[in-house]
Amino acid sequence: MTTFNRRNWLRSAAALTAGVAVTDFWRPAEAAEVGLPHLAGMAIKARLSSNENPHGPSPKAQKVIAAAIPSSYMYHRESSMKLRKLIAAENGLTEDHVILGAGSGELLVATALCYAMKGGPKSHIVGGDLTYMQLISAAKKVGVDFKGVPLTADLDYNLNAMLSAIDGSTSLVYLCNPNNPTGIPVDSAQLAAFCQTATKQKPVFIDEAYIDYVSDPKTATMTECIRKGQDVIIARTFSKVHGFAGLRVGYLLAKPEIVNTIRNFYAGGGGICATSIQGAVVSYQDADFMKYSLQKTEEAKQYLYALLKSKGYTPIPSSTNFVLFPLKSDGRAFVGEMAKQGVSIKHWDYRGQSYCRVSLGTMEEMRYFGDAFQKIAV
Repeated sequence: MTTFNRRNWLRSAAALTAGVAVTDFWRPAEAAEVGLPHLAGMAIKARLSSNENPHGPSPKAQKVIAAAIPSSYMYHRESSMKLRKLIAAENGLTEDHVILGAGSGELLVATALCYAMKGGPKSHIVGGDLTYMQLISAAKKVGVDFKGVPLTADLDYNLNAMLSAIDGSTSLVYLCNPNNPTGIPVDSAQLAAFCQTATKQKPVFIDEAYIDYVSDPKTATMTECIRKGQDVIIARTFSKVHGFAGLRVGYLLAKPEIVNTIRNFYAGGGGICATSIQGAVVSYQDADFMKYSLQKTEEAKQYLYALLKSKGYTPIPSSTNFVLFPLKSDGRAFVGEMAKQGVSIKHWDYRGQSYCRVSLGTMEEMRYFGDAFQKIAV
């Protein structure tokens, strides 16, 4: 466990509350460690490592963003209020249930600090192991432990085991749905039942960054739990289907009292630039672009499925904009060889098996991946 230093812990929390970036929370790992060779200066022709959407932002959003530049000397209060109203109405909630952030990452870190302070240095977060780690990593940096519950043999969350892992020292329960890096969604009925039981003990945080990619997002989301008054916190982002990864817009949904508490641990949406907010307002209402974006992602996914199967690989069915598959060789070596071919991807080692995760890019990028894969795959 990380040595707990109360002074540093409070300083970190205070810094984020004041809207100051806490460097350690945001510093990326070395490129060689996380399999992002483009960060190490390599010439990358197929950037398939960060789950970005190369089809966005939408043309309508781009037009509004460009037009907003002359007025960006002003703070974006009105645009922020408009976006919060749109999000609240779409989810059957009030504006008091919504807070905005510079991407969902800022909000994950703020939540980590909030519940680290609530739980104290001897608390822990319960979550699946394997999962997306930003919230958990931020909590660990201020002395909170991670009680990771292994996934099932099929790489699903073991919800019963996660319930059993919750105890008096638990500060928060974290799930990513669909999960990253597996791409597997949680059964909606099972997750709703889990939330109903778990929130009687501790708050449940659900990262829905990829919820737009599931077959029925309105059924898959757990916003109904919030409407029922349960202590469920939902994070969403514009970085995926909207193509706003570099524009940094995200939001949290939760009961107003939870929202108001988390708001104390970050800049309260003030870190989003005015152009991004105005673009997000338009993109959120651009159903045609979302349909187009999802269609293009599905085309790339089907291409990748066919390619992998043709070489004897078994892709894990994905409800996201990436695909995970088990490798037949060492993951680090495979990523390195693909990087030499100009392809940026990521790998994980889990239970003695190496896995590769490929983000779904343009068809040109996918074919470039295919050419490199044909040369290297065993």
